[in-house]
Amino acid sequence: MGIDLAYAMGAPGGGGGQSQLLSFLPIILIFVIFYFLLIRPQQKRAKDHRNLLSNLKEGDQVLTSGGIYGKITGIKDDKITVEISDKVRVKVSRGHIAGVIRSDGM
Repeated sequence: MGIDLAYAMGAPGGGGGQSQLLSFLPIILIFVIFYFLLIRPQQKRAKDHRNLLSNLKEGDQVLTSGGIYGKITGIKDDKITVEISDKVRVKVSRGHIAGVIRSDGM
């Protein structure tokens, strides 16, 4: 009778594979939610900003990350010359351009 009971219980660790997968399921689910809510939108914003910076041209109205509005008067490699007032020009790193302003927005 004792042998039948031990056989019915199964071998030790025999059903553990499924329970281990179920224990990792919440962690996997949290990572998937984290990816779609945080990582993916941030990657999209970064890609859009890189495209914006690569398409800058002279005459564009821009906003710098410091909050200064101006018009691009020159572009050399990573340096952009921005005219912020009549005859007042500043050099700004290309990465510090926050956005391009439509002509009706200034």
